[in-house]
Amino acid sequence: MTDHVISGMEFWLWYRQAQVDTRQADVPVSELDWLLQGLLGFDALTLRLQSFQDLSSLNLSVSLSELTELWARRLHDRVPVQYLLGRVQWRNFSLVVSSAVLIPRPETELMIDIALEASRLQTNLSSCDWVDLGTGSGAIALGLAEVFPQGLIHAVDVSAEGLAIACLNRDNLGFTDRIKFYQGRWWEPLAHLKGKVRGMLSNPPYIPSEVISTLQPEVAHHEPLLALDGGEDGLDCIRYLVETAPDYLQSGGLWLIEMMAGQGEDVAKLLYNQGSYGQIKILSDLAGFDRYAIAYRI
Repeated sequence: MTDHVISGMEFWLWYRQAQVDTRQADVPVSELDWLLQGLLGFDALTLRLQSFQDLSSLNLSVSLSELTELWARRLHDRVPVQYLLGRVQWRNFSLVVSSAVLIPRPETELMIDIALEASRLQTNLSSCDWVDLGTGSGAIALGLAEVFPQGLIHAVDVSAEGLAIACLNRDNLGFTDRIKFYQGRWWEPLAHLKGKVRGMLSNPPYIPSEVISTLQPEVAHHEPLLALDGGEDGLDCIRYLVETAPDYLQSGGLWLIEMMAGQGEDVAKLLYNQGSYGQIKILSDLAGFDRYAIAYRI
């Protein structure tokens, strides 16, 4: 890779103007710093003190014109900075991401902690077979593999492009022997696991179709629609998981999903009416919103 050598003052002038443009575009300046840290290797203290301005030369991995064009995609096209970098920090992992997969959120991190706590209360949840349905980047599967070192994780996604990203993350992070990926719709590739699964996690599409166009453009225009659209009421995929999971979960097996705030009462009712679940609970995220539904196979 060819280095682009410029003066510290030249970069300082670019950085100051980029900060102004970023504020005018109503984008957090912290995202600009995030891009520069991830792309150019600057540390947070250097950017805060702007100590580079007195350097006679800086070696950059991209030219200022390339950097300007890249940042313009964030400000004007509203491309998420995670996609510009091609990476996101999630739990203890640096994950590869692209527009083929949903960007893993901090809210989803908490699902791993909920599953871990459940394993301490239920016997045999820490080992055996776990399932991540709609795995996307593979984040949930990786989180499960980390906290359940004796478990085997089966992860499914319908998108071949998404699974390519998930496989890359799995292999980069050293979980090749612990996570198996399958292409298909929900449980369909896992017929061999009927009655054997100790825990199922999913962050399914849960946004009502008509709401998607009202979301931030970073989400509505750039993240995969397949991972967002939950049908007319947002519950199509959740409804399917409620109905089909009992065929795969062992007695006492964990059923855990992420959902949209405001869906808790409806999801709890679906679980109760299905008749195969007990200990049904709706749990809140760190902001206090109903975000997770948890139940156990009777």
